[in-house]
Amino acid sequence: MNSSLANRWTASLSITVTKQSEQRSVTDLQDGCRVVLFNDEEHSFDEVIEQIIKAIRCNRQKAEKHTWEVHTRGRSIVYIGPLFQCLKVSSILEEIALKTEIQTG
Repeated sequence: MNSSLANRWTASLSITVTKQSEQRSVTDLQDGCRVVLFNDEEHSFDEVIEQIIKAIRCNRQKAEKHTWEVHTRGRSIVYIGPLFQCLKVSSILEEIALKTEIQTG
């Protein structure tokens, strides 16, 4: 009888831990996303700078740093945050056909 009760308690505990892990995974996915902006040969520096300012609401100096990094390294992580915000930032950057990617993890 005691082993039956212990087995039910262990099974219940396992289900609870699994649900908590799943919830944490969803939260991590939402908070651990980033928007990567890729280089292209179609846009001027000023176009990219202005679009970054619009997308992430930063000052010109920060947008210039991202633009220079995109130009020299081929990419820049322009935003880190929850998935819904990354989708918003990415869509604003893509309004002028900039190439972006949302990464997780």
